[in-house]
Amino acid sequence: MAHRERGDLDGRAATDAPDAPDAPRRALRVERLGCARGGRWLFRDLSFELHAGQALALRGPNGSGKSSLLRQLAGLLPREHGVVEGAAPADLAYLAHQNGLSLDLSARENLALATRIGGRDLSPAALEAALEEVGLRQAAATPARRLSQGQRRRLALARVRASARPLWLLDEPTAALDGDGEQVFARLLTAHLEAGGLAVVATHQALALPLPRCIALTLGPASSRPDPGIAPAPAASPMEFAP
Repeated sequence: MAHRERGDLDGRAATDAPDAPDAPRRALRVERLGCARGGRWLFRDLSFELHAGQALALRGPNGSGKSSLLRQLAGLLPREHGVVEGAAPADLAYLAHQNGLSLDLSARENLALATRIGGRDLSPAALEAALEEVGLRQAAATPARRLSQGQRRRLALARVRASARPLWLLDEPTAALDGDGEQVFARLLTAHLEAGGLAVVATHQALALPLPRCIALTLGPASSRPDPGIAPAPAASPMEFAP
């Protein structure tokens, strides 16, 4: 079962940021999507549509399927049924609970490596600007293992932002962030949407975005009893990616 509603938020755009996605008429369409675990439906017949400049705030209790939905959209989990359009791997940036950093590399080296793997080769100046945007310029040469958890999350968000991918799939992006870090995230997300991007954000917090940019989707138990018609899905490898 899922419940949709409008969200109310407020934020401002960042400046001097890495290239943002081209504005256009991008869209993400999900129709009758389902996900099952252990013979039970986490959700079923889930449908929604996002257009350029919109974000979906994905809410629900622990175990309701928020992370599973993001992984399905990212192509990391099989879809029991349903249709997803507008989520090609080359168009999306995915951030899971883990930050996906190499602890032996510096903040600057992690960002440079991730963007290069994602098909972009940022100049030294662009790398510095991306780190400054998330408040890490002074820590650019610091190995990731010496960064705090909040700083590591900021670096992971910088990687998503620098990817210039139009669709962001974010799983609890503000985890470990302090108040200033949450404001940094709000600015990044607002700038992304104002540039025509889209985002699906699993969160327990309200997003700071103005109407009509944000739509809320609340997941809940689709079934309290096992469904004998569901074959258990194969276990997924514990991987994550974010260009």
